[in-house]
Amino acid sequence: MPLHNIKRRRSALSMMAVLMVLSGCTLNTDYQRPDLEIPAAYRYDSKAVAATANTVWWEQYGDPVLDDLIASALANNYNVQIAAANVEQAIGIVTQTRSGLFPQVGYTASGEKVRSANIELNGAPIDFPNPRETYQALLSASWELDLWGRIQSLSEATQANMLATEEARRGVILTLVSSVATSYITLRGLDKQLAINQRTLITYGESARLYELQFKYGQTSQMTVAQTQSQYEVAAAQIPQIESQIYQQENILSVLLGRNPGPIPRGKPIAQLSSPAVPSELPSELLERRPDLVQAEQLLIAANAQIGAAKALYFPTISLTGAYGSTSPSLSDLFKGSNKAWNYTGQIVGPIFTFGSVSGQVAQAEASQQAALANYKLAVQSAFADVDNALVANLKLGEQLAAQERLVAALADYERLAKLQYDAGYVPYSTVLQAQQTLFPSELTLAALRASALNSSADIYKAMGGGWIDEADMLVGRPPPPVEDADGMPPLF
Repeated sequence: MPLHNIKRRRSALSMMAVLMVLSGCTLNTDYQRPDLEIPAAYRYDSKAVAATANTVWWEQYGDPVLDDLIASALANNYNVQIAAANVEQAIGIVTQTRSGLFPQVGYTASGEKVRSANIELNGAPIDFPNPRETYQALLSASWELDLWGRIQSLSEATQANMLATEEARRGVILTLVSSVATSYITLRGLDKQLAINQRTLITYGESARLYELQFKYGQTSQMTVAQTQSQYEVAAAQIPQIESQIYQQENILSVLLGRNPGPIPRGKPIAQLSSPAVPSELPSELLERRPDLVQAEQLLIAANAQIGAAKALYFPTISLTGAYGSTSPSLSDLFKGSNKAWNYTGQIVGPIFTFGSVSGQVAQAEASQQAALANYKLAVQSAFADVDNALVANLKLGEQLAAQERLVAALADYERLAKLQYDAGYVPYSTVLQAQQTLFPSELTLAALRASALNSSADIYKAMGGGWIDEADMLVGRPPPPVEDADGMPPLF
């Protein structure tokens, strides 16, 4: 083997060894989950719990109409579609960023025909082809050697941002399911209030007509007639208000279902709906279950990776470029062996004086990481508070509902006895009026409390997150997120 070939090979091997050593000098910092003060138990620990966090919890209400509404919302809601599109966009950004780790190969082809002015030398024309033709076809390649891990850090950041976007999509599903459930239950509560109002209005109307007849024949006073009439009008004034609330609630549900505003089908009465069981879950599991917490942590991971990418700007960028192909003055001779052409270039570009450009980017990245860290810790604390609030609200609303049921039963009995005593002439009509005026709003309050108590179960599942989001995802019909390779990156193709 000629000596110059041996030296060239040794030089190439030495360069490869240097590059292999330098490739281990990346500035990436491995992410570690920050230390968090996680309570051993929630402040309010329900005694009646069941392992239902990963089940389709809304089916426990026992209303097939509600089940259909949630399935329709998951399939048609525009917020879910927007969130899914955002994930696809984020996956595209990951693929684009990661491509910088690999050589970029392309091609160029060109043809040119040029006529120049005749040139003379010492009065004699120079003989050269005029016009001239030039054709070339080249394969080109370029590669930035990621010795300091800049591109790898950017890839990790975009990967984490993509996962955060996926968790944001899951959060949309979590909110959508609970919103449809609570909106439907609120609607059924309003339906019950309207039925109470209409029934009460009929009763008051019959009383008003009865006492008008009694007044006509001198059996009661005009004051009693006026009292019954005013009572009737109070009940009548409530109906348009409740009907307006029902109309608005139907429109809210229509938008959640991805439909134009319109009527919503009804299923079981609110009194026949069952309350879902309280799911059993430890506070530590909340970090893995709640999409907003996973999203906040992924944003922290992305911010952490951006620091490595910023610090890599202190070091030189090494890139290799090359081309290989053919060039010829004749298109027919373009691919003949004698017309081969090639070139390769190595380039090192590095900073000397940047006057704060690089250090400013590093400071920005570090400050962003600190903000993401504080945001993650705040999200965790807020999540614990959400669960505690939902658990205690569920307990206290249950107790309040039971007390309100006893109150309504007592007031109904009181009204019945007051009517009997008034008809027997033992008490004035004001006693009956007072009993009815107390019973009517109490019945409306009972219907509203029943809806709130049922909604509190949905709030618990929303606060705790859980594997039930995967069950809901199946109703969306969306394919699973891309499978990660050994480097924690999605596949290129």
